[in-house]
Amino acid sequence: MKRRVKNNVYWIGYIDWELKHFHGDDYSIEHGSSQNAYLIEEEKTVLIDTVWLPHRFEFVENLEKEIDLNSIDCIIANHGECDHSGALNTLMEKIPGTPIYCTANAVKSLEGQYGKKGWNFHVVKTGDTLDIGNGKQLIFVEMRMLHWPDSMATYITKDNILFSNDAFGQHYAVEELFNDKADQCVMNHEAMKYFANILNPYAMLLTRKLKEITDLNLPIDIIAPSHGAIWRKDPMQIVEKYALWADAYQEDQVTIVYDTMWNGTEKIAHAIAREITKQSPDTVVKVFNLSKTDKNDLMTEVMKSKAIAVGSPTVGNDILSSVSGWLAFLKQLKFKNKKAGAFGTWGWSGESVPHLQTYLKDAGFDVIDEGVKVYWTPKEEDFEMVPAFVESLLK
Repeated sequence: MKRRVKNNVYWIGYIDWELKHFHGDDYSIEHGSSQNAYLIEEEKTVLIDTVWLPHRFEFVENLEKEIDLNSIDCIIANHGECDHSGALNTLMEKIPGTPIYCTANAVKSLEGQYGKKGWNFHVVKTGDTLDIGNGKQLIFVEMRMLHWPDSMATYITKDNILFSNDAFGQHYAVEELFNDKADQCVMNHEAMKYFANILNPYAMLLTRKLKEITDLNLPIDIIAPSHGAIWRKDPMQIVEKYALWADAYQEDQVTIVYDTMWNGTEKIAHAIAREITKQSPDTVVKVFNLSKTDKNDLMTEVMKSKAIAVGSPTVGNDILSSVSGWLAFLKQLKFKNKKAGAFGTWGWSGESVPHLQTYLKDAGFDVIDEGVKVYWTPKEEDFEMVPAFVESLLK
């Protein structure tokens, strides 16, 4: 069922209430999601994106109920990833000659995923336009590496809608479609989680792209992303948040992350938390056991933090695999301007703290020299190392 966004622009996507994971199992979904596709019916009929592969048949059937597929004059493929292009192959079997407007990299990604089908590609770049009748144009804006090399956004004049693709979205199912109808706390949390886990690695590129969009002097009344709520009330609020988050964002928060074998490292984590509160009562302190915490939610907390403390016991002359795997993910996200410290227990060798310090430096953190390194189970005198560790972390 198509639902009006504004004038002759309609939402024609899929709300996925049951979705629990995305990007394989790499991203957790807690409040459902949506794949937002859009239909423009001016003198020309334009389809912007499709939906994920599992919903391709339902999408095409719904589209056929709304319009004659042969009336589609062109398809805009803002991004080739299969959550946006999954129904394209099925659709093109029915209307094989329909022009597809996309970036040069999107041609590569679509043909790489679905094969060379001889589709009628029209390659566009930033500033290119397409007349769709009734005095309206589509303006294309390349969004390279936000978050794939093939990404772009599309803007419709007069209606002043920016179809922003993966930028400004959230994995959040909103049956009512619009941001002013959504639960504000959930929506804002999911927007930050989405940024932290997907877009933060490209923060510097994003800052430049936001300026480029601003420099185009396009009035924006609605931002229509590919996932989650459509921003129609004060749409620039999410642009302002992205600008803030992309600028090495931090709050007065310290996040403590650890895993433990026999609770010794856990005891150090809790002692560090208590000492932070003692030395800096206004600082928010959060403590997470990695094995019991969703990694994507945890990365959202790291983004908010000015410093983190990471702990692991020594295992096999190294650290626990749960911690090393998480640190590899941490490195991918390229957080900036944050401090870090390491702590842990040991019995037979004792490499965990220096290894943690190396991993954290590799991830781009400013690592303090002090570490809390405890032999076997922490004793009262071992906690005497904690105040100096915390003082350096907070400095």
